[in-house]
Amino acid sequence: MHSKLHPQLLEVIPELKIGLIHYTKISVGDSPQMLKGRLQLFQEQLFFEIEEKGLHHFPNLESWRMLFKKTGTSPSRYRPSAEALYRRVAKQNYFTPVHSAVDSNTFFSLYYSIPLGLYDSDRIGNDILFDIGTESTKYAALNGRETTLHGILHSSDEAGPFGSPYVDSLRSAVTRETINALHIVYLSPTTADNEATKLMQATAAMFTQIHGGDAQFVVLSKDNPEGTI
Repeated sequence: MHSKLHPQLLEVIPELKIGLIHYTKISVGDSPQMLKGRLQLFQEQLFFEIEEKGLHHFPNLESWRMLFKKTGTSPSRYRPSAEALYRRVAKQNYFTPVHSAVDSNTFFSLYYSIPLGLYDSDRIGNDILFDIGTESTKYAALNGRETTLHGILHSSDEAGPFGSPYVDSLRSAVTRETINALHIVYLSPTTADNEATKLMQATAAMFTQIHGGDAQFVVLSKDNPEGTI
């Protein structure tokens, strides 16, 4: 799979960093007890931390609010997905298990406080472009509504947009039948290159520990705007 940051996107957000992990030969099923337990415990701990310190205590959430503003999006109206997760935890509306892939993605997003998207790579093309949406950029989203991505960072393939750090599309959703997947990790722009590499390695290792298979990753930035995995 080949991925690229559009030059226009880098003009608006030169500090942008996006990681991609391509998984092959994975097996998705019920979450193991280890993952269920870690997800539940982390949400309970996070609730008390949010209650004590507030959402402003989490710099990665603030970073993504600023990035949304830079692309012309109101983060109060269109919340970055990680912030939406945190606000749900703050209400003690904890996430219940769906399946191993979704639950892993939820855990990573909560743990790192950044948006992540997980997609069935057999449902998307091999050429992926990251850009800022226009009024005509839209898709049927996982929340059951048609979502317009005007002013929102998104990923697209030959068939059109399929993902964003706001809400993902229905056509690319990971299911229990998924055997090849793509993880898009919307890194905080303040993350140093060596820390970004460690985060990607840790994410890929935990995901393949649960699902088996193989993983390759790349981190895109202004200095490395294209990559193949």
